[in-house]
Amino acid sequence: MRAAPAPDVTVVIAVYNTMPYLTECLNSLLGQSIGRERLEIVAVDDGSTDDSGSELDRFAALYPDTVKVLHQPNSGGPAAPSNRALEVATGRYVYFIGSDDYLGEEALERMVKYGDKHGSDVVVGKMVGTNGRYVHQALYKKNDSNVSLYDSALPFTLANTKLFRRELVEKYKLRFPEHLPVGSDQPFTIEACVRAAKISVVADYVCYYAVKRGDASNITYRADHLARLRAAAEIMDFTAGLIEAGPQRDAVLRRHFTWELAKLVQDDFPSLDHELQRQICAGIARLADTYFTDGIRDAMDVKRRVRIALAHAGAIDELAEAISSEKKRGATPFVLEGERAFARYPGFRDPRIGLADRVYELLGESVPAPLAEGAELLASAWEQQGEALAYTASVRVPVVGDVDTDGVVLRLVKGAMPKSADKAGARRLKPGHALPAPTGEITVEPAEDGAATVLHARVPLDLVTAGRGVRVYLDVAGFTYEIPVRGEGLPMPLARLWGPEKDPYRASALVNPKGRVVVDTAQLHPPKRTVIRRALGGAARKLKSRLRRK
Repeated sequence: MRAAPAPDVTVVIAVYNTMPYLTECLNSLLGQSIGRERLEIVAVDDGSTDDSGSELDRFAALYPDTVKVLHQPNSGGPAAPSNRALEVATGRYVYFIGSDDYLGEEALERMVKYGDKHGSDVVVGKMVGTNGRYVHQALYKKNDSNVSLYDSALPFTLANTKLFRRELVEKYKLRFPEHLPVGSDQPFTIEACVRAAKISVVADYVCYYAVKRGDASNITYRADHLARLRAAAEIMDFTAGLIEAGPQRDAVLRRHFTWELAKLVQDDFPSLDHELQRQICAGIARLADTYFTDGIRDAMDVKRRVRIALAHAGAIDELAEAISSEKKRGATPFVLEGERAFARYPGFRDPRIGLADRVYELLGESVPAPLAEGAELLASAWEQQGEALAYTASVRVPVVGDVDTDGVVLRLVKGAMPKSADKAGARRLKPGHALPAPTGEITVEPAEDGAATVLHARVPLDLVTAGRGVRVYLDVAGFTYEIPVRGEGLPMPLARLWGPEKDPYRASALVNPKGRVVVDTAQLHPPKRTVIRRALGGAARKLKSRLRRK
C-alpha cells in the first residue's frame, strides 16, 4: 500500500495562554483554500494555564488527520515549542504563525504555489497589523520572485511568519535559540535568508493578520529593557558571524540600530533609574563600537541617529534632555547653513561630547512631520486700504540660522493637499517642482526664544471667487517643503467686505475640517447671468444623466 504523500505545508504554532484568539487562529488554518489534505498543523502547548491546551485537544479530536498536538511544561518563550514542532513536521514547507494571529483564506495556497513556481526557499506573504499593531509595510509594494536580504526592506521584516522550504531548514539544522526571552525568531529567519537560494514576496494578497491583544500581553511588549538589550546584542553578534563586515552586514544591522536599540532610548528613558540608564547606554556603546559604521549612521533618520550617538558617547543627561524636550516642546528646530541643515538636539557642537556635525545633519531624509509640528500660527488678520485688501499672517517656523525670504515664503494656494500629506501634516515637493512667484511682502526675524524664525507675510487678495489654503514653503537641506498653516482653536479675523462699493467681494478666513487655514473670497452679489448660467448648466447635466440611463 502506497504511503500518503507528504503534506505541502506544516504550520507550526507555539501556544501559551492565547484564548480566545487561539480559536480564530485554528479556524483560519482549517479553512485554508489549500485544503486539509495538503496541510499539517503541529501545535505545541507550552504549559498553558488557561483553556488553550483543551482547545487544542478539541481541534485535534475534530480533525485527527490534520492537527497534531503536543503538550510540554512551560519553557518561557516560543522557541522551545517551535523547535519541538520542527522535529515532527513532515511538510515540504514549514510555516510559523503566532497563536493569537490568523491567516487570510488563500494565504497558504498562494504562498506554496508561488514558492513552487519560482523555486523559492523562503516566501514572505504580506502581513498587516490589527488592533493597532504596527507592521512594517515597505516590503509589500509588489510581488517579487527574487528579493535580496541586502538591498530590500526584508531586514525590517525578520519575524519567522514566513514559508520556509523544510529541506533548507534541515540541511542547515536551523533552530530557535531557546534562551532568548524576545527576538528568538530572528536568528532563524536571518540565517534562512542568508542560506536561501531565492527569497520571494507575495504582496498582492494579505496573507497574515498580526493581532495586538487588547491587554498588550504579546511577549514583544512584556520584555524589560535589559532583556531586550541582551537579545539585540546576541542577534547582532550572531548576524556578524554569518555575514562578513561590509555593506551587506550594514544593510541587516541597520535594522537593529534603527529598531531594537532605538526603542531602548524612547520616551520612558528619562524616567528610568540612573543606573539602568547607564547600563543601557553602555550596552548600546559596546554594539556601536563594533557595528555602528558610517554607512549605518548616515542611513538612519536624524532623531534615532542622534540618540544612538549620545548613548554611544555616554552623554546620559543630554540624551535624556533630547528625549524629554522633544516630548514637552515638540520637534527640535533645524539649523540652516547654506544647503546643509542640522537638527539642534542637545550636544550639537558641544566640545565636551565631541560628536561630529554629521550625526546631527539631515542627510536626504524627508522631515515634513517635525516641520509641520513646529509650525505655529501666531497672528492672522486683514489689512485694508481703500478698495484693496490683504491677508496678513505671522507664522513661527522651526528653523534658525541662514533663513531669508528666498527660502521661506507664505502663499495662498488653490487646490487641496494630497492625502499622502495628511499623516505627516506637510510634504516634500519633488525635485524640479515649479512654484509661482510669491506675491506681497515677506519678512523674517528670529523668534524671541532663539529657537525658531517668525515669518511675517502680507498677501494682497484678488477680486476672484476662490478658496485658497494658507501654506508656508520652506527650503531645508536642498528640498522644498509645503506646510499647510494650522488654525484649530485660534481666533480667525471676522469676514470683511472689500472692492468696489457697487460690486463688493467678501473675504473669510476659515479653519477646514483638517484644521488648516483657508482664505475664501467671493463676489457678494454675483451677476444674475452667472446664476442663470449655473442653473442652465445644472439642468443640462441632469438631462444628460437621464439620457445615459435610458
